[in-house]
Amino acid sequence: MSFQAYLDTIEDKTGLTPRELLTIAQEKGYDDPSVKAGVIVEWLKEDYDLGRGHAMALVHVIKKGPTIDSKHVGSTGTHRDESDTLWLDGKATKPA
Repeated sequence: MSFQAYLDTIEDKTGLTPRELLTIAQEKGYDDPSVKAGVIVEWLKEDYDLGRGHAMALVHVIKKGPTIDSKHVGSTGTHRDESDTLWLDGKATKPA
């Protein structure tokens, strides 16, 4: 599953766009460099019933922003993404 597919599935499961979840995480201080990924994963499990894989995709966005390594772009396989920038504003507004 690509990074973007993880984020799209998170939206389906929670009803919130990745950007909305990012805002909530920032309000909780989870974007602070001292906050460990496990704390965020636990929050996402408790509040939104997200599994580790989906939570870790969101941890990446919270900690590093929407840019992913270009090695995932245009590569073959299940983790291929079309762009090195993830769309955070919801599937309904994603450019084609």
